[in-house]
Amino acid sequence: MFIAFSFVVMACGYAYFAEKETKLAGYASVAFSAIYASIILLVYFAQLTTVRLDNLTQQAASILDFQQSGLLFNYDLLGYGVMSLSTLFAGLTIKPQRKIDTWLKYLLMVHGVFFISCLIIPMLGVFKTDSPKWIGIAVLEFWCAYFCPIGILSFLHFRNRKDRSS
Repeated sequence: MFIAFSFVVMACGYAYFAEKETKLAGYASVAFSAIYASIILLVYFAQLTTVRLDNLTQQAASILDFQQSGLLFNYDLLGYGVMSLSTLFAGLTIKPQRKIDTWLKYLLMVHGVFFISCLIIPMLGVFKTDSPKWIGIAVLEFWCAYFCPIGILSFLHFRNRKDRSS
């Protein structure tokens, strides 16, 4: 849940520092990040509060349990797909001046391509209850390994930016 809050702030940073010709992309990044955060917060809040406060019926478990690839799992994929769209637009705001900016722009824009798979995979039923568990784990680990450099490079990118009002 904390990733969602910090991601919105990061998208706002890209919009804030965007040059005039890329402002619209920055605003689109913020809008998609807010949609992402809303979906993800609803998914995880529902899971945490429902599991914590109620005895689950089998039907409720099938909706909430990611291992059963139910409704909330599909919403989670939609949320991360919208996050990917946000990173695509964030990447469009970067005018590389250093090598790390070039890498950051590339990583953000390639991450944006994940939108397509996050949108289509649930509709195709790729993740099913009988799918091997290692597939979901591998996808999650790949995403974590991919997104960590984006966070680090974003920090370095913003650390070197000057406030436009000064």
